[in-house]
Amino acid sequence: MLDDMDKLVSLCKRRGFIFPSSEIYGGINGFWDYGPLGVELKRNIKDAWWRDNVRMRDDMVGLDCSIIMNPRVWEASGHVGGFSDPMVDCRATKERYRADQIFVFAHVYAMVNHKGEPTEAWLAGLGGTPEEAAEYIEKKAAKLAKRFGQPVGAPSVIPYLKLDQADREKVVGPATDERGTLTEPRAFNLMFKTYVGALESESNVAYLRPETAQGIFANFKNVVDTGRVKLPFGIAQVGKSFRNEINPRNFTFRSREFEQMEIEFFCRPDQAKEWYAYWRETRFQWYIDLGLKSDRLRLRDHDPDELAFYSTATADIEYAFPFGLSELEGIAHRGDYDLSQHMKFSGKDLSYFDEERKERFTPHVVEPSAGADRATLAFLCEAYAEDQVGGETRTVLRFHPRLAPVKAAIFPLVKRDGMPEAAEAIYRDLKRRHNVFYDEKGAIGRRYRRQDEAGTPFCLTVDSQSAVDDTITIRDRDSCRQWRIPKAGACQALDDLLEGKAIPGDA
Repeated sequence: MLDDMDKLVSLCKRRGFIFPSSEIYGGINGFWDYGPLGVELKRNIKDAWWRDNVRMRDDMVGLDCSIIMNPRVWEASGHVGGFSDPMVDCRATKERYRADQIFVFAHVYAMVNHKGEPTEAWLAGLGGTPEEAAEYIEKKAAKLAKRFGQPVGAPSVIPYLKLDQADREKVVGPATDERGTLTEPRAFNLMFKTYVGALESESNVAYLRPETAQGIFANFKNVVDTGRVKLPFGIAQVGKSFRNEINPRNFTFRSREFEQMEIEFFCRPDQAKEWYAYWRETRFQWYIDLGLKSDRLRLRDHDPDELAFYSTATADIEYAFPFGLSELEGIAHRGDYDLSQHMKFSGKDLSYFDEERKERFTPHVVEPSAGADRATLAFLCEAYAEDQVGGETRTVLRFHPRLAPVKAAIFPLVKRDGMPEAAEAIYRDLKRRHNVFYDEKGAIGRRYRRQDEAGTPFCLTVDSQSAVDDTITIRDRDSCRQWRIPKAGACQALDDLLEGKAIPGDA
């Protein structure tokens, strides 16, 4: 399993999975571009999600809502008034931080006052959790202690937001050696503001959506009226969302532009608890089935003090990335809050009439909300491996076949004796059904290594024996095992392999 994020970032750039956006102009923080392999991987993840959660179910329909909606939508949802993070600036470095992710470690005697006397300083570290900040603090405390020749006292962790103004003046910021450079926390709304039409006035203000869910709630009545659906049923959507994050970090994990895979599952109030339990387990199992089988995956229920005021239960599916344990997906029992809010602000009736029971009520909602970019990053981390093959270290991405960007690579062993022509014919045949790759450049071992780094599950090679008995060699990515099959059966053999069916015979 991957324990060094820098290795993955380097591989993603080198092999064309993920690039910094606008890189030739110096990039732009919080935005990423998916390269030829990355776009296939992410598309496969979204397709797997859509197939498993929408097309294979009888109680789910889909939507694709606009990114820009009437701003009243965001007033009803609470995003205009309450969708903000506490922000602080560092006067010395001009860096900007989320105040709720700054933790100070108190009683660090590693500073001196203007008279050269030791004085107390509180060092600040940035992280999603105190544990993430601790490593930085430890190194910085030791550095300052050595610099000033002062001992470091036993630290205690305190969230920066809990300090009063006088104590905040003692804090040494995450990227400076000066005290008192951090400003007072202030609210920062995370929505990207824009204007609709020719005039930039307050009457034309709109926002890029910070989540896909509200488009589903706003279209609830449309779906009920046109979709011939009956409770319980779900509405699913995959699409882009935008949040003006104060401090984007950890590669693609926290970005300002990201893609969500969300379901709003509507049900009777008395069935909501049962459906919440169902989706909680179903969504967790989905990640396991697609390869996140290690002990890095966990399902964590929120403590009561973590819950939103309208939620009776929420669970997070978390993955232990190299930078720490972080959320992949949240499953929330949202009650009837969202539909009720939109009824209140729009004046429209969004209740549901049960024909069988002859009663009208506001449905409750269970929301499984996943991040496509976070899932992509988790599958990359889980797939990354280094092992020894033929006395050499190779890097390999062991993707589940459903997710692999390229399903198979087709090679001629050498560029003569009709091998390229035979290999190209197989390639053209396979390409009608799968995303496959043709390569005739370099030694066969080097070509295998390139495909291992791309995560390609199988390689098919036309060699000298192919002309004798019309067979080709198949190589398995994970085991490096090879066996021969009839050339005419290549398409069926690959189909079977991708579906997990064993192929008899061994070279």
